[in-house]
Amino acid sequence: MGVLTFISDLFIVYGRKKRLKPLQTVEIKVKMDCDGCERRVKNAVTRMKGVKEVEVIRKQSRVKVTGYVDANKVLKRVKRTGKRAEFWPYVPVNLVAYPYAPQAYDKRAPSGFVKNVPQAVPTPNAPDEKFTSFFSDENPHSCSIM
Repeated sequence: MGVLTFISDLFIVYGRKKRLKPLQTVEIKVKMDCDGCERRVKNAVTRMKGVKEVEVIRKQSRVKVTGYVDANKVLKRVKRTGKRAEFWPYVPVNLVAYPYAPQAYDKRAPSGFVKNVPQAVPTPNAPDEKFTSFFSDENPHSCSIM
C-alpha cells in the first residue's frame, strides 16, 4: 500500500494534472441544406477529443453534441466548416410561462419551441392575478361571499 501511495504522489507532483470537463450536451443551430453540409458538420465535430455522441437534425437545423467538451470549442469547430452557427436559442414551449410574449415568440422557431429570453412578467393589476388571489385560502378577508 505504501508503494502505490508513493507512485500516485509522484504522478501528482511531477505529472501534469488535468482538470476533467463535465459531461454535457451542447446544442447548436446550424443552417444545413444538403447531405454534404450535414456530413461535413458531423465529421468536424465527431473528430473532436472528448465527443461521445453527435446527433444532427437537419429538419430543425440543429446539432446535438454530447461529451466531455467545451461548448465554445464545439461552436468554433462548426464555424470552421464555413457554416453560420450559433448556440441553440430555443426552449420547449411547455417550459415557458408566457410563450407568446413579444420577445419570445419567433416564427422561424421549430414547432414546439420559443426563444430563450427572460419572459415578460404580468403586471400586478392583470385580471388573471386578481381572480386567482380573490378566492385565496391564505387570506381570510379575500372572499366575503362565503
